[in-house]
Amino acid sequence: MLWRTIRSMEVMAHSSNFLLPKLHQPAKAPANNYTLVVLNQQLPRFMPRLWAQAKMRICADGGANRIFDEMSQMTNDLDRNRYIPEIIEGDMDSIRPEVKRYYSSQGSKISDKSHNQETTDLHKCISSIRHRTPNHEKPNLCVLVTGALGGRFDHEAANINVLYAFSDMRIVLLSDDCLIQLLPKTHHHEIYIESSVEGPHCGIFPIGAPSTSTTTTGLKWNLSDAEMRFGSMISTSNIVDSDKVTVQSDADLLWTISLRNLT
Repeated sequence: MLWRTIRSMEVMAHSSNFLLPKLHQPAKAPANNYTLVVLNQQLPRFMPRLWAQAKMRICADGGANRIFDEMSQMTNDLDRNRYIPEIIEGDMDSIRPEVKRYYSSQGSKISDKSHNQETTDLHKCISSIRHRTPNHEKPNLCVLVTGALGGRFDHEAANINVLYAFSDMRIVLLSDDCLIQLLPKTHHHEIYIESSVEGPHCGIFPIGAPSTSTTTTGLKWNLSDAEMRFGSMISTSNIVDSDKVTVQSDADLLWTISLRNLT
């Protein structure tokens, strides 16, 4: 994530180059500074790539079961010792006892937050990441979350709510089919499309508060000072039409884009 200033408002640049194989990373791309958070849903096809390139790996409670059960099968590597999360965090009501014992014996830190039932496991993980990250690293920090989409809709809604609760952090929710991230109204946004791994279908819309003015470039059906709200017009089933999409709005927006058949 890059920052610069245009007309007194900072520009936030976004790229999904974390989905690219390491050999295809842009030559001038900054060093990876993303933390991977694994929730308790089926792992996406490209999970081994994310795991290998992450700076830190955190399992949210039952997400540890997914790594224990699925990761070796995905990589055809039966050595579980190669896939040890640095931290397992949450209220510990989903992780199986044998999984907890195994990772604890392998050096994973077990952060039991069962005393706090007011927030979700993802909220707990994001809060800890923000607390642990040194201030000088926060501007370039990105948190990738797998397992946040699919399953029960109330869980999905809670995960999307985390994007708003931590709107000063860059958090990307990932599934096999798409990604979702928040575009805060405090910035202009430039989204650099990695066409080999994402697109062309996309959507952009507000949740929680309407937008009275949103303008985009780089889409097949661009918005020009458009109003958007649920119950009226929102931009879904749009198409990226350029290698860069720009967004300016008076409201926080969700950006979503389809992902290609990654492995």
